Amino acid sequence: MQSLPGLELRPTADRLRETLFNVLAAGNPMALEGTVWVDLYAGTGAVGIEAISRGASMVHFVESSEGAVRLIRNNLASLGIGTGFEIIKQDSLRALRALASNADFIFLDPPYEMEEAYQRALEKLSTSGLLRNESIVIAEHQKKFDPGEAFGPLRRYRKLVQGDAVLSFYRLALT
Repeated sequence: MQSLPGLELRPTADRLRETLFNVLAAGNPMALEGTVWVDLYAGTGAVGIEAISRGASMVHFVESSEGAVRLIRNNLASLGIGTGFEIIKQDSLRALRALASNADFIFLDPPYEMEEAYQRALEKLSTSGLLRNESIVIAEHQKKFDPGEAFGPLRRYRKLVQGDAVLSFYRLALT
């Protein structure tokens, strides 16, 4: 999978991505079949591409950078993936307003220095129509930064630390 030079684009590490999908599949290799994903701040598209490879029926790649959008297209093409995805070149918050279908998984991984982007995205997701009770939101962030425990009805239920990176898992609280 290709990336862009420099530190602006930081793909999710292979090991962390593998851990993420193992946790979500929980020992059932068919658990992700037919799922719908939103890959916010998609970057190289690595997480969404992994979701497709594990049976997701649709991945919405959301990325505002033209260079990263080209990179996602190239990475998909190089792997022979021609269907089951949509690339949305738009600011993540605007894209969240436009996405109408329910998502099973939403992965967000803004550049680490954009700490306020985590809160804005999680707050927006907590009131969006994208989430169902079963939906899972995953935020990748640095260990030294905590995006927060709760955003309206969206509550963190798990933190998985691997090296300097953390995956925070959120779900809607059942009332």
